[in-house]
Amino acid sequence: MPQFTYKARRRNGEVVTGVLDVPDRSAALAQIERLGLLPVMVDQPKGGVVVDKAPRKGASAPAAAGAAALLPPGLRDLFFRQRRPKLQEIATFTQQLANLLHSGMPLTVALNSMTHLESKGIPADVSRQLRQDVTEGRSLSDAMARQPVIFSDMYVNMVRAGEQSGALVDVLRRLAEHYHRFAEVQAKFVSALIYPAVVTFVGIGIIIFFMTFMLPKFKEIFEGIKVPLPRPTQILMQVGDLMVSPSFWVITGIVISALAVLFMRFKNSPGGRRALDSWKLRLPVFGQIFRLNLYAQFARVLATLLQNGVPVLTALKITEQVIPNQVLKEAIAQTREAVTDGKTLAQPLARSKVFPQLMIDLIKIGEETGDVPGALRNLADTYENELSLALRVMTNLIEPVMIIVMAVGVGLLLFSILSAMFEITNSIGRG
Repeated sequence: MPQFTYKARRRNGEVVTGVLDVPDRSAALAQIERLGLLPVMVDQPKGGVVVDKAPRKGASAPAAAGAAALLPPGLRDLFFRQRRPKLQEIATFTQQLANLLHSGMPLTVALNSMTHLESKGIPADVSRQLRQDVTEGRSLSDAMARQPVIFSDMYVNMVRAGEQSGALVDVLRRLAEHYHRFAEVQAKFVSALIYPAVVTFVGIGIIIFFMTFMLPKFKEIFEGIKVPLPRPTQILMQVGDLMVSPSFWVITGIVISALAVLFMRFKNSPGGRRALDSWKLRLPVFGQIFRLNLYAQFARVLATLLQNGVPVLTALKITEQVIPNQVLKEAIAQTREAVTDGKTLAQPLARSKVFPQLMIDLIKIGEETGDVPGALRNLADTYENELSLALRVMTNLIEPVMIIVMAVGVGLLLFSILSAMFEITNSIGRG
């Protein structure tokens, strides 16, 4: 009978190794779970052949893979590309897995149960593939690393740290809380932008409708009366003539498309991306919101990683990848290089001149007291509260501004029409 060597962990995190005489790998895993252990590695060293039945990195479900194989590569990428889950979806998935493991359920059984739970945005095939990889001897973090569309580097590294420390359930719960918080911040951003977006869309629609459908009818009336029109009305008529011309829309579409292409090229270039990110941070009202959001992200991600045992250099590298701003990315990279040279975290952050003094001071205090994750959590809470306040202020400021802009636009249209009507009335009275 084949022999399988294994490495597993007890519930208290203690590492256990041993050898089992069982027919196959599945039987070895079943026996390990019956012993109340969490399997980490199962191997067949003595002449056994281990067949990797798991699909390659990022592969989808077997049924989908079979269907995708029948399509050309271009169509296969278009129709079978896996969607990246939303923050709230990954938070729900993580919370459900943590609850199952906390109840005492073995990992493979918990992953099997996850295939039957409602995890919106996370296909059941993801849990099924994780279970297969774990059954074949991979750790949970390694199995998640094989699905990078679903699980980010931050997620995988935190799970790995949880496995190594024997606190996987606690780590998963912290991850769930982390993604819940970021989902809330994202929702606040979206809700703050809904009102101005709707007002802008409606305003543009009203102006286009007036210029293309209503204005030509007024033009027929004015031309029939043969009265000299005021200058504002003449300009409005000329603009209306342009907007009803098909060539105007063709040229406008070409110009907008060309500008969009040039902008995307500029944005995707290293210098252009950095220039745009730097400009965002200097905007009058929106710049403060961008800065608060980035500071909160930096503090929250780094605190979560350090709290769960991820080494500081690895945590800084992951945080650098997560932050969506090139200016802050460069500052974090410089900080990582300085920390490698033995310096503290606060000193290189201060030298970058990107992060606020409050953050520098609290991190320095955290280093002196030996609680950098706690200091970063306090910073994240502070900046998230300030961000909520800034979003409310921005929303309250945008509403009257949008109303004024719409009133001015509609007022100009009415003034142009009414001034012509007054001119016609006066002309008739003089006649």
